[in-house]
Amino acid sequence: MKIYNSMTRQKEEFQPLVPGEVKMYVCGPTVYNYIHVGNARPMIVFDVFRRYLIYRGYRVTYVQNFTDIDDKVIKKANEEGVDYSEIASRYIEEYRTDAHGLGVLDADIHPLATENMDEIIALIGKLVDKGYAYPLNGDVYYRTEKFGEYGKLSHQPLEDLLAGARIEVKGEKESPMDFALWKGAKPGEPSWDSPWGPGRPGWHIECSAMSGRYLGKTIDIHGGGQDLIFPHHENEIAQSEAANGQTFVRYWMHNAFLDIDNRKMSKSLGNFFTVREAAETYGYEPIRFFMLSAHYRSPLNYSRESLEQAQAALSRLYTAVSNLEFLAEHAEDRGLNSEETDFVAGFRDYRERFIAAMEDDFNTADAIGVLFELVRAVNAATAPENRPGRLLAQQCLKMVREITDVLGLLYARREENLDREIEDLIKVRQEARKNKNFAEADRIRDLLKEKGIVLEDTPQGVKWKRT
Repeated sequence: MKIYNSMTRQKEEFQPLVPGEVKMYVCGPTVYNYIHVGNARPMIVFDVFRRYLIYRGYRVTYVQNFTDIDDKVIKKANEEGVDYSEIASRYIEEYRTDAHGLGVLDADIHPLATENMDEIIALIGKLVDKGYAYPLNGDVYYRTEKFGEYGKLSHQPLEDLLAGARIEVKGEKESPMDFALWKGAKPGEPSWDSPWGPGRPGWHIECSAMSGRYLGKTIDIHGGGQDLIFPHHENEIAQSEAANGQTFVRYWMHNAFLDIDNRKMSKSLGNFFTVREAAETYGYEPIRFFMLSAHYRSPLNYSRESLEQAQAALSRLYTAVSNLEFLAEHAEDRGLNSEETDFVAGFRDYRERFIAAMEDDFNTADAIGVLFELVRAVNAATAPENRPGRLLAQQCLKMVREITDVLGLLYARREENLDREIEDLIKVRQEARKNKNFAEADRIRDLLKEKGIVLEDTPQGVKWKRT
């Protein structure tokens, strides 16, 4: 398996620190509002990476944090006149609603910054003791120039980073590039006691402390959006490696940006959409499919047309699976003939090609291409004229589900339970057909159609679906 490492800017053979085990940390949201569609991309792509690693037999420990104390959280709380914890709790639950809607599995651990304050303070203290940080008027700053490798992830010398850095200008700092590890308490703000006075942590130190606590000093994969490379991940490296004296992350992974109608997403441009808003129009699963339809390091353009195409593609997959499920229950109960045996044996090729795509830096676009090739072949093999048996349908269904489960697709299927009235009407229609009362059978078909139920007569019996 090869992974593109943002640190080295090349694909590298994936070799976890402990064979067979993967420690993976992905930066989570600051919980002060609903997540936007740009947030959805790393959520989905790293969910698939995790699923694939498990599929290949790795024992994965997946950590994704929630930043539940931050300037934005405090600002939102002040606007509403409530405690910061109420805002954080509310939007953690809203995040979970959207994440589950997108088919994203819960992390093994979802730590909160406020639940790790002892670890954060201890890490800052270690940096102060080693001379990498200094207190200043109740704040504590990281001494950036002391870490000689600063800038190695973003591949820019320290002096070149000044122009692009989003830094808090404060004249007393030793250097304008020094960043806050601890922020002294301001009137009315929530705070925690520390050796440097009451205050709260800076954003960057939280992830260093939490990844260290739950995964150890060196982890295998650290992921997030491309926008986190600088300053957030650059600062995590400086903090963690200065404190621990060893490599922080073996493989850095970053997904590319998401544009909206070929423009950068921005509230000022009026093209800022939350996942909730998009899901109300298109559903959650088409968003997931769309995000996986391109390689994670390729820029992706979100548009109405792209979501509609995702809906159509998913509809083809659902139709194929529905047909297979029907055959698996109603087709002739027999073994495979020689032609079917050869066809099922050919699944090995689809599986190997799917694995090859995913092993090449998690190329979900090519993996989805393999899935649709498989589905087209399955559709042809199980066409009515071939009179497929039950076992063939079951084998085809198993293979399709093997791939869709790794990609986290086809999870949003509605349970289609007919009510008693419709069940009775279908039985009456079948009886009318048996008695050659075709006029009555057609009348019932039309009546069901008015109720949004479409019938299809097949050699294996009557199939139905909702329109």
